[in-house]
Amino acid sequence: MQTPNFEIPTEMRDFAEKSVDQARNAVGTMMANAIKASEQVQSSGHTFQSTLSAAVAKGFDHAQANANATFDFAQRLVRTRDLREAFELQSEFVRSQFAALQAQAKDYGALAQNVAR
Repeated sequence: MQTPNFEIPTEMRDFAEKSVDQARNAVGTMMANAIKASEQVQSSGHTFQSTLSAAVAKGFDHAQANANATFDFAQRLVRTRDLREAFELQSEFVRSQFAALQAQAKDYGALAQNVAR
């Protein structure tokens, strides 16, 4: 039995794509401002402060990477033609984000070990 082919209207995909672009720009501006503030904090520091600053910088890097991955996913999702393609894309995204989160947790674990030394 063949499943019905549900197509997403072009206008809806275009609107969604524009919305994703606007959200990407807004998050990019917010991240740039947060990084600038973080850099000001980093200018004064001792061992603990420098480790904390490294953790904050790493957090921004991870947040930026996660935001970019999510926006890339959203961009690809609004371009899908049917539900099967959307579900495949969702599965791929979940797998890649889980792997990214594991790597990010290892990064924080290494920073925590540095603080303990």
